[in-house]
This record gives sequence, structure tokens and C-alpha cells, in this order.
Amino acid sequence: MPTSILFMSMSLDGYIAGPNDEVGNPGGDGFGRLHEWYGDFSRPPGEMGELWDEWNSPGAILAGRRTVEQVDHWGGDNQGARIFVPSHRKPGPSVANYPLVTYVSDGIASAMTQARAAAGDRNVLVLGAYTAQRALEAGVLDELQIHQIPVLLGDGRKLFEILPKRIELSIARVIGTADATHIRYRVAR
Repeated sequence: MPTSILFMSMSLDGYIAGPNDEVGNPGGDGFGRLHEWYGDFSRPPGEMGELWDEWNSPGAILAGRRTVEQVDHWGGDNQGARIFVPSHRKPGPSVANYPLVTYVSDGIASAMTQARAAAGDRNVLVLGAYTAQRALEAGVLDELQIHQIPVLLGDGRKLFEILPKRIELSIARVIGTADATHIRYRVAR
């Protein structure tokens, strides 16, 4: 079964977006600082290259509505993967032009089931803070790949604003670089 993995860059104080995170200013003020570690978007060598491969070859993507709407669903194509969006509201009209985008109205567990089926033997990339929180709550998120950035933003959108209960994690991998500490956690079941 494919592994579902949240990929998220986060400041040391827990922010994944700066203040004024909205359409027209995706990620908010200062958002670029959280993603400088990407460099020139070419595959790095070694362990970072392996991490790059994981991030750039999902079998499917499960992303929150806020995330996809801020980037107009990546124009309907994010790395050729099917995109599943859990939402109780109908999508906007642009989605009709994007055959790889599916809105799922019957909950996060159903959206993850559909994403896993579409992923085949590859992973499901999970994007969006609210979606990650709901996936943890439903028990359908397997791992968290956090790119811990050495900065304190002080304001913005937090990754784990509201959790329904305590969730235990184990550390699966740590890659330290000058720009970030990349920590992979497994969700304890």
C-alpha cells in the first residue's frame, strides 16, 4: 500500500505560512524564506537527492482546498499525479478544465482511499495544514516530512494549530544541511 506523506517546510516556531496568506499572496509575507532550501530546483546529490526524488514522484496528491485554490490547482497538473481535494463545497468552474483534479465530498478518509488507489505503488503526497490535521485525526496520514527552517517567523499560519489528541511519532530519518534540518517522522499506530 502506498505511504501517505506530508511534505512541509516549517519555521522553528511552527509556521508554514507568513502573515497575509491569501489568494494573490500565497504563503503570505516572507513565505519564500521557508523554501530557500530548494536552491535552484535541480536534484542535489546524496541523501538530499533521495529526498528530492520522493518529493518529485508522487503517485497521487491529497491537498487541501485552500492550498489548491491559491495556485489554481497547479493549472490542473502537478507532476502528472492525480490530485484529490477533500471538500464539502463544490469546486469552482476552472476545475472542469482539469481532468486530474477530483473533489471528494465524503471526508478525508474517502479522499485518502481514492488517492492511495490512484497512486499505485508510489506514495501519496499530502499538502496543506488543515488537511494534515484532519488526516492525522482520521488516522490516514502515515508520515510527516518536515523541513525545519532555522528562522522564527513570529506570525502566520501554524502547521498544527488544532489537534484532536496527542499523537506519538517516531523519527525515521534526519538530514541536516546548512539551510534546513529535514526530519521524517512516522505516525505511531
